[in-house]
Amino acid sequence: MDNNPTHHQCIVCIGSNYHKRENLAFARQKLSELFSAICFAPEQETQPLYFKNQTLFSNQVAIFFSEKREEEVIKILKEIERFAGRQPGDKEEEKVCLDIDLLLYDNRILKPEDWEREYVQQSLSSLHFPLCIK
Repeated sequence: MDNNPTHHQCIVCIGSNYHKRENLAFARQKLSELFSAICFAPEQETQPLYFKNQTLFSNQVAIFFSEKREEEVIKILKEIERFAGRQPGDKEEEKVCLDIDLLLYDNRILKPEDWEREYVQQSLSSLHFPLCIK
């Protein structure tokens, strides 16, 4: 991958429980357009957490490098979610069109609880990502 010191290593987790196939494909397309040399782990289906609705989620982890600041990357991810149809009221309906979370920026884990999930760790392993991040 990229060793340019001005590029920041980013790891994102993508998830959907509504029109899953289409929304994950949309996310992959948009992320690939915005971040060259992005690598995606295989999709995984997971049980929902904290939802009464037991519709399975499709999840996918991706790794890429960006020259953008952390806040800019997060803003881009939120824009992709909105373009996929995510609405503020969806959470109450337990409908997740598309959720894209920045889990890691450089060597900083931003969402420790998500980072520790089994499917995230399996995905990182499939991407040959070193698991020695603090």
